[in-house]
Amino acid sequence: MNKLKITTAVYMLLIPVAVLIIFMRVRDTAVIKAEDPIKIGVVIYRGDDAFISSLAVSLDKEAKAVEEEVGRKIIMNIADAKNSQGSENAQVDAFISGKYDVICVNMVDRTVASSIINKAKEADIPVVFFNREPVEEDLLIWDKTFYVGTDAKEAGTMEGQIVADAYLENPDKIDKNKDGRIQYVIMEGEEVHQDSLIRTEYSCKTIANAGIEMQRLARGVGNWMRSPAYEQMLLWLDAFGDSIEVVISNNDEMAMGIIEALKEHNMLKDGPLIVGIDGGKDAIEEIRMGNMEGTVVNDADGQAYTIVKIAWAMAEGKDPEEEVPELNGKYAYIPHYTITRKDIR
Repeated sequence: MNKLKITTAVYMLLIPVAVLIIFMRVRDTAVIKAEDPIKIGVVIYRGDDAFISSLAVSLDKEAKAVEEEVGRKIIMNIADAKNSQGSENAQVDAFISGKYDVICVNMVDRTVASSIINKAKEADIPVVFFNREPVEEDLLIWDKTFYVGTDAKEAGTMEGQIVADAYLENPDKIDKNKDGRIQYVIMEGEEVHQDSLIRTEYSCKTIANAGIEMQRLARGVGNWMRSPAYEQMLLWLDAFGDSIEVVISNNDEMAMGIIEALKEHNMLKDGPLIVGIDGGKDAIEEIRMGNMEGTVVNDADGQAYTIVKIAWAMAEGKDPEEEVPELNGKYAYIPHYTITRKDIR
């Protein structure tokens, strides 16, 4: 009987010790798990796109900012698809094989996002698309897909408003032939890109809604790049000369090519009014020098922060809508703002 009492007492003493050991092991496991880095794989559609290049830099910067904010290491690997959907698919496959926690994709072809979504769904890896918006039906395939970008309608409207404001303030400066209309050319980013089409539509619609008559002389496609826009503008100058009163560009990089062509023809000082979108450093400098009327700023840092924050939330198993105020369902649209010559005089 005494032996039984002693044995029972010993067990009663050992139980708290065993519980403590188990607790310590669980705690240690949790610490190790918390210290495991979050692996984010990023694929950009092409690294030689000026805005996408700046966005990639912002992604790396904002990953470090979120890392400090949430107290967990984030490893980000950025791959360049070089404008090849096949390469992009292979890069996504590599991230899936590498068991990345989240994959962020800037689609080469926005209409084929379903193949990436289905593969990611099978591997249970969330996907955050950015900049080039997949069709809505594809995003609805799975509840762990999101899109971060900007509202192309807002960008186009703001760009058109820059032109309208400048014209209404001093119509004689822009309407050089005094016919009561704006003769303009428009440089579009891509033939079928949704942002390009919407920016074009709403920039022109906003000018017209301000009561300003317009006459389009020509439209061209510069693929968002400086060099093709430069070549196209040279052709327009040969065809129309100083009849061009306004140049509307879907982005700043193409506007830089347009400015180079005007410089070559010694037509920059008294040439057409030029507007763009993105808020690139080169564009802001041209605005400062009076060579460009204004730009609509595409907030790369804001988009990058939102992309990383959604990725972090999904990797942590949290509700991204609770963690990211900009997110509304599957979509997060980061606001634009304008910079014009008035702002930086």
